[in-house]
Amino acid sequence: MTHDMLIALRPLLAAEASAEAHACGAEPDDLEQAVWLRLLELLEADGPPPDPPRWLRRAVRFEAGRIRRTRRIERPYGPEPADDGERGPEQLVLALARRRALRAAVRRLPGRCPRLLEALLSPRDLTYREIAGELGISQGSLGPERSRCLGCLRRLLASEVAAHEGRG
Repeated sequence: MTHDMLIALRPLLAAEASAEAHACGAEPDDLEQAVWLRLLELLEADGPPPDPPRWLRRAVRFEAGRIRRTRRIERPYGPEPADDGERGPEQLVLALARRRALRAAVRRLPGRCPRLLEALLSPRDLTYREIAGELGISQGSLGPERSRCLGCLRRLLASEVAAHEGRG
């Protein structure tokens, strides 16, 4: 019975949501989704309503009213973004310190890893083909080599972080 009821209510809900959506400033699909959710919650808790079409009309109007009330309370931000992207001197110093620590850790890696990761971190934004040419390795081995080097870097940084943490 529930599946048949849902199929039967679909056109009525679409029509009611379309009629109410514009007045409350919502998309009809959003309004429909809210009512479907409310109906599923009702079905799970109390079973089907005694008069489903009447319940559906009331639910659409209730949800539209809720959206209208929410829109009255909520205010959009002004024209300026919340974060203008400019960082203060403290953030710049911390970012520089993190980059220096990363570069120092990369230099301590074994084998070809320092050269590979320095090429990947290069501001020149090199392609895999260019990096492979610079290092004298095949382009196909670059991915696995990069993964191995990043694993080494992760382990190195994890051990340094663990060593610097206080005990307590």
